Amino acid sequence: MDFELIMFIALVITGVIWLADIILFKPRRATGARVPLLTEYSESFFPVILLVFLLRSFLFEPFKIPSGSMLPTLLVGDFILVNKYEWGIRLPVINRKIIDIGTPQRGDVMVFRYPKDPSLDYIKRVVGLPGDTVTYRNKRLTINGVPQPVVPDGVFTFTNSSLTSISADRYQEKLGQHTHDILNQAGMPVLFVEEVDSQFPYRQNCSYDSDGFTCNVPAGYYFMMGDNRDNSNDSRYWGFVPDRNVVGKAVLIWMNFDEPKRIGTLIK
Repeated sequence: MDFELIMFIALVITGVIWLADIILFKPRRATGARVPLLTEYSESFFPVILLVFLLRSFLFEPFKIPSGSMLPTLLVGDFILVNKYEWGIRLPVINRKIIDIGTPQRGDVMVFRYPKDPSLDYIKRVVGLPGDTVTYRNKRLTINGVPQPVVPDGVFTFTNSSLTSISADRYQEKLGQHTHDILNQAGMPVLFVEEVDSQFPYRQNCSYDSDGFTCNVPAGYYFMMGDNRDNSNDSRYWGFVPDRNVVGKAVLIWMNFDEPKRIGTLIK
């Protein structure tokens, strides 16, 4: 179950019990009588749950990076903070935007609800905005006919989920106002065409072949890709992310128990 929903249910239950005691039961309680244990717990936990719920819903929410799809920008085990208000105020639980403050930009790192299973949170980089034409061929990204500049930056070695050590070519890519690192593995295909979902919404906006793909991003949607380009399950395979699924912008690494030097690193 969604943790935000669990918190909301706990908030409602403790709040109702606390309020019912104030209005109905406390006035009838004899002076010095013991407060029921359930009421006592509700009075203690309600303010704490309310504060945490408001912080997580409208300001910042913590996430832990579970996979290597965003290497080398984000490592497995990074704990990050996600800004919940920069792109607009959304109602918690139903995630509906009520105040429009801003919109995601190319190159931003976004946390969003996975379109095929909204109970799961994913994190990728915004590559295509509504109306963009995104082309990825021979492992080079082109947006609206303009190749995005890349500069070789050595080799990056990591261990995949099978505990195999992998060396990948590292590049600095400029996407919008962001300059960030990406990884490409020699000998790996641009994508596995046979794994592309044939029925995702607006699938007709994309064309695939052995060298890559081109997708026209529909209004109200975003095209997402991982920085670890050959090891990322992203929009290439399951399609576009609707604006209603946006959670927030990843901004800061606040903890990594294995690599403390990453604490406080801003996410580019």
